[in-house]
Amino acid sequence: MTFKRILILNLLTLLLASCGVMDSFLATNTPVPATETPPPTSTIVWFPPSATPTLQQSSTKVPTPEMRPGLGAELLTDDFSDPFNWDVVTSNDASAVIQNNRLTLAAQSQVYMTSLRHDLLTDDYYAEITAQPSLCKGEDSYGVLIRANGGSYYRFALACDGTVRADRVTNSIRLALQQPLASGDVPPGAPGLVRIGIWAVGREIRLFLNGRFQFDINDPSFPIGTIGVFVRSAGDTPTVVSFSNLIMQEVDYVFPTATP
Repeated sequence: MTFKRILILNLLTLLLASCGVMDSFLATNTPVPATETPPPTSTIVWFPPSATPTLQQSSTKVPTPEMRPGLGAELLTDDFSDPFNWDVVTSNDASAVIQNNRLTLAAQSQVYMTSLRHDLLTDDYYAEITAQPSLCKGEDSYGVLIRANGGSYYRFALACDGTVRADRVTNSIRLALQQPLASGDVPPGAPGLVRIGIWAVGREIRLFLNGRFQFDINDPSFPIGTIGVFVRSAGDTPTVVSFSNLIMQEVDYVFPTATP
């Protein structure tokens, strides 16, 4: 091979090598399209801001009206030391006995027993008496008789199942004026102790137990009478309840006229 041909071949080889280097350089420096920038990670706000609430002024509550208004002078006190002040009787079915400053009423199964205070005829008053059941359960009941005249009166009954109710009894015919209501002031059976209060003015009579208002009735049938107590056995066992410490006060109160 001649020197000239060899020189030509070397030049071709060098030229081809230079092109490869140039292609590699171009390939290496070809710009890469930029990828989309990912959105920034959201920051958790643990206590987001909120509008400051406008403080409301608390309304002034109207005071609870006095449920025993108009209490006046003492009308009567009875320590149950005189057996002639009450109806007392003893039989096989029931008894009413005054002993140790207590009026104790006992009634056999399914028997109803009452005792009325003698020589007392009044209309408006507030009275309190203590009742102490010593044998009483279930629907057995006891309580007070208000504005009584013989067999007619208002009856406020506490049952040994923890309820209290009111009836109007007219010659042994009963009309419910207040259906039984559960009350935490009624002793749940025996032994127990409860202070029964009655505020009677005009046609309205309010019941209190241990100084707490329970309910009222509104009825004009009996405007005047005496006070009494009762027990009733509703089951197959006797009921025995003692009453003591009767206090009565005058009430001077006129209901306000309703504004039209």
